[in-house]
Amino acid sequence: MKKNKQQENYLDKVPSKNSNIGFSVADDGKVTLEIENKGVFNRVFQKLFKKPKISYIHLDEFGSFVWQQIDGEKDITHIGEAVEAKFGEKAHPLYERLVKYFEILKSYSFITFKD
Repeated sequence: MKKNKQQENYLDKVPSKNSNIGFSVADDGKVTLEIENKGVFNRVFQKLFKKPKISYIHLDEFGSFVWQQIDGEKDITHIGEAVEAKFGEKAHPLYERLVKYFEILKSYSFITFKD
């Protein structure tokens, strides 16, 4: 007998940025995330192997636009509509790409989802 589980729609989730992650926007609109490497192991690697205290992650055109759309209010569907309006056919397959992108952002703790 199968249990009747209600599946949540991923597109209805509302992403919000991790407040511990800094970012800057260049003149061309591209975003660079600034991740501070904290913790004991990171300090050891910084001293022994000259690893940087801050890592910089440069987002491409699509990622930068999506990152700037994340405001803690819009769900993924509304963000997708904005991407569609800006990039048109270049963004397709739109929602498959967006879901994968948000899964990656979540896996690195760059974002969280509001309940």
